[in-house]
Order: sequence, then structure tokens, then C-alpha cells
Amino acid sequence: MPPTTSPPCTPTTSLSITETVNGSHRFTIQGYSLAKGIGVGKHIASENFTVGGYQWAIYFYPDGKNPEDNSSYVSVFIALASEGTDVRALFELTLIDQSGEGKHKVHSHFDRSLESGPYTLKYRGSMWGYKRFFRRAMLETSNFLKDDCLKIHCTVGVVVSAIDCSRLHSIKVPESDIGNHFGMLLENEECSDITFNVHGEKFHAHKLVLAARSPVFESEFFYALEEDNREVFVTDTEPKVFKALLHFIYKDTLVEDEELSVSGSSSMSSVSDTLVGKLLAAADKYDLPRLRLMCESVLCKDISVNSVAKILALADSFNAMDLKSVCLKFAAENLIAVMRSDGFEYLKENCPLLQSELLKTVAGCEEEFSGGGKSRSVWGQFSDGDDTNDRSVRQQTWENVGERSQGLWVQLDDGDGDRSPDQAD
Repeated sequence: MPPTTSPPCTPTTSLSITETVNGSHRFTIQGYSLAKGIGVGKHIASENFTVGGYQWAIYFYPDGKNPEDNSSYVSVFIALASEGTDVRALFELTLIDQSGEGKHKVHSHFDRSLESGPYTLKYRGSMWGYKRFFRRAMLETSNFLKDDCLKIHCTVGVVVSAIDCSRLHSIKVPESDIGNHFGMLLENEECSDITFNVHGEKFHAHKLVLAARSPVFESEFFYALEEDNREVFVTDTEPKVFKALLHFIYKDTLVEDEELSVSGSSSMSSVSDTLVGKLLAAADKYDLPRLRLMCESVLCKDISVNSVAKILALADSFNAMDLKSVCLKFAAENLIAVMRSDGFEYLKENCPLLQSELLKTVAGCEEEFSGGGKSRSVWGQFSDGDDTNDRSVRQQTWENVGERSQGLWVQLDDGDGDRSPDQAD
């Protein structure tokens, strides 16, 4: 009998991949000169940001972290802000050159070998950075400081390892292009069965597409009593806004237009007169919740002390509840500065109910602070060292937030105006 032979075996494979999950955060420090004197070892923290499943924060020390340096340097660190054990990561800190020449100050561990590998952070609060990041005297005469503002860009790369078999054999599926196809349908006007006359400018569209996207259009086209509705006259929307509306309905994206930003708006009407403001109104009219959220997201990026009251009024008018919530919280946390803005005068005169809602938000922020939240005490913004006055304002506020709103604003305005220069915080 001939010897038996084993059948050939097929080898199995696996792949271990160690890589970094990267994320970045831009930290702007406005009012650098006012931050000086905070004290050695005391820092200004950025908002937390998430990279690799962990929370991180940038710490800026205007007077330095090291007592031996006698405030000669500013210090910058990246801190692990969430629970974690032995988190290995690479870091990059960049101080932005604001002259436009691109001569940034960069400390990076990416794209170069490290003798001992990535840095390990042992626990929450562990930090990596530089005690002597920049000599303060040189910083204050450099192009890194402009209009009393510093900008720090931070990149974190969290090291992760995994067994990945899918990368050995994979088929890439491209992103959905259905929006491009429907967009061509709109642009070519093929089989269109409805025309919109918007102040003399005509747009051809398709009833089925519009009805599928908007319940308002569905009701107008299929449940209306009129039989002949091939041409619809639109008098309350500008042609440019209606074109952007159709762009979203067919492509599910916002138009690419520089007017989608409200940065620099100075008057109450300017926010509502921007393309994104008018598009938000159209989203509300035609019941398009996704478009409403897209507009809210754009407007949210432009919230500032000077614009928050204007954006709050706009959000309230068109049921933009997420944007309204963000505006109320921002205004509560920056109440003193917001009360001095022109937009706040508009709220006092035209939106008394919003003032009551703002007061309730102030109360909620104060409760969060007293419960250990990280936000600065709202009422601490009014404190000038006289604890008796602070308690008086608090007590009257909690008694009846809704009914006493107008009177409280008067008290706060008067109390702030009576402060003498030597009492300033």
C-alpha cells in the first residue's frame, strides 16, 4: 500500500494594525492682556473636544506654570480631560502666525520617530506640553498676537491597535450619488409638471419630488380643490432663496454660497436678511426639518455677544428649537456683555417672552454651577464684592421668574451702571 499523503493546507492570515486616530481643535484666546496677572500656575481652558474616544482640553497659562520662571514665559499644555488609563498619543501644538505669512510656531511629534514611542498619559488630568512655550516679552511684540488675540491649534493622535481582516480583502462602496441624479433632473427640467413664478423668475419642478420631500407641497398638489395648478405664484420668497430651497429638495445639500454666513452682521434686520436667515424661514414654511437643522448649524457658528440676541429672535420666529436653546445658554453665560449689545435692546422692546425664557435659562445655569458644573456662575458676573447685593438679586429672581422679568432687567442695568471704577473686578 502506497504511503498516504496529507492534502495541502491553505494558510490563514490576519493583520495587526497600529495607527493613530487623529483630531484637531482651534482655541482662540480673546483679551490676552486682560488674562495676564491671573497668577502663576493658573490656566485658561478650552472647551473639551473628543479624539479617539477620549476628552481633551488645551490649557493656556498667561503667567506660566513654573514658579521659578517668574512669569517670564507663557505655558501651553494638552490635558486628558476624561477617565483613561495609559492613553498613548502623539501631539502637535501650533501658535498661529496672524500676519498671513504662515510662519507658525509648531511643536509636533507626528511624522518623526520618537525614541521611546508615543507619550503615555496615566490618568485624567495628565498633561503634555511646554512650561516655557514662548517668552512672554517676545510674544507680546510678535505677529502671533493680533488685536489682543492669540490662536492655538492642537492636534491629538490617539494610538489604537486592532486585528483587521477586512483590509486584506475589501470592496469600496462609493458615496451615494442619488442627489446628483435628482439634481440633473432639476437642472434639465425633464418631465417637469409644475412651474413656480417667483417675482417674475420661473422655476420648473416635479410635483412628485416636491410632495415626497415636503408635506406642505403634498397638500397643495394632491389635496387642493383647484385642478389647474401647473403654475404657482410665490410672492413671499425671493428668487435666490427659492432656488436654494429647490437645490436642497432635490440634492439634500445646501447651496455653496458665501452669503450663508452672517459674520459681521450689525443690525437686527441683517441676520434675517441673509440667505441662511431667509432659507430658515422657507424651511419652516414648507416643513423641511432637515433643512431647518442645516440652517441652524450655519447660524450657530456665528453666535457671538453681538449677534446672539438677533439670532435668538430669528430662531424663535421659525421654530429653530436647537438653535434657540444654544442662544439662550450662550446669552445666560455671557449675560453682562450681551445686555450691553444693541440686539438686547431689540429683545427688551419686542420680545418680552424671550426675556422670560432667558431668565429661566439663567436660573438653570446658576443651579448647574451650584451643583458642581464647570460653567462660571451667572450671578458671579454681577458680583462687585458686595455679597449682600448679590443675594438680593438672586432671591428676587427665584421668587417669580416669569412675572418679574422686566423689573429685574431694570435692576441689573442700574446695578451695573452704579459701579465705580475702583470697584471693577
